[in-house]
Amino acid sequence: MSLPLAGVSVLDLSRALAGPYCTALLADLGATIIKVESVNGGDITRAWPPFEGDHSLYFESINRGKSSIALDFYKPDAQKLLRDMALASDVVVENFRSGVMTEMGLDPDELRREKPQLVIASISGFGEVGPLASSAGLDQVAQAMSGLMSITGPNASEFYRFGIPIIDIVSGIFSAVGIIAALYQRDAVTSAGGEGAIVSTSLLESAIALSVFQGQRYLSLGSAPTPTGNDHPSLTPYGVYHASDGPLVIAVGNDKQWMQFCALLGAPALGTDERFATGRARTDNRPALKAELERLLAARTAVAWTDIIREAGIPVGPIYTYDQVFDDEQVKALNMVVETTRADGSNLPLVRGPISINHEPTPITKNPPALGEDTDAVLASYGLSPEQIADLRAQGVVR
Repeated sequence: MSLPLAGVSVLDLSRALAGPYCTALLADLGATIIKVESVNGGDITRAWPPFEGDHSLYFESINRGKSSIALDFYKPDAQKLLRDMALASDVVVENFRSGVMTEMGLDPDELRREKPQLVIASISGFGEVGPLASSAGLDQVAQAMSGLMSITGPNASEFYRFGIPIIDIVSGIFSAVGIIAALYQRDAVTSAGGEGAIVSTSLLESAIALSVFQGQRYLSLGSAPTPTGNDHPSLTPYGVYHASDGPLVIAVGNDKQWMQFCALLGAPALGTDERFATGRARTDNRPALKAELERLLAARTAVAWTDIIREAGIPVGPIYTYDQVFDDEQVKALNMVVETTRADGSNLPLVRGPISINHEPTPITKNPPALGEDTDAVLASYGLSPEQIADLRAQGVVR
């Protein structure tokens, strides 16, 4: 497969989740990713559960398609090597605290003065300006400060975090979009020799960007939204409803679907009931409507209703546990799981990237690397001789 980012070289200085998620997406699209890790344990997620033997599944889930080089960030020779590698790359990705890049001799402005074509992507906790610009930030802190936790939960007095580090993930996605846009501007929009850019985002900015209509509700109406549990905050019926044997998600998006849905339930009169005849009325009278619907849904199982409602073209689906997810025929048809093998020969099934190019899913081009697995090969690709590599290893500069 010809991949869009083939030939693009990325020096990945990031760790944890946001930056590695970004570079995994770039790897899916064909970029060459050199993941730089500390000799002292590597990316911190290598120590995070869940584990399979000595392998961190947290790390492996987000580091497909990359080569790993391990070095000592505090040694001058390592910093010089890093600088040379950065200047030989198309893109540098980092998510250090403010000022750390400069301490390492990798000041972004200096790098771009030396190589204007370079694209540098930074992911921080709180952004480049403001009183928290130098503060460390993590996913759940951004969920809390952005307002997202205030609308997630069963009611107005209980707030929940997402079940995954959603802000780290979307920050990685936003960063990848910014990188690709900067590369496009450099190579396609500007004339030959066009310049790169410094692309930045933060967990807080990404989290606030996810607020969409909920944030707009406050900005325009002065009304701060509250949690609505498993019900959609604007549309009804749209949420979790119980059939005779368990829950399913039903999403009725407009009045036409509402009338169809009532007919499927064997209660066409419900569609014209003045309490439920319009979308606004259905939302205003949500508790009464939910009681009516669940009384009718109790006539069949969740699986039976799913088949009936889906056949009518109304969005519906079961609530799966992960064992059910990966056993689902649709998921299997999408080939979402790719069987790979670690360097030690053990089997590693991985969820592939979510993008297809010309109807083909992007491949996993390389398994998640062991720490420093590719040090020699990477250094050789930058022009270092075997003797130079051996000398760096003897000095403890690289592993």
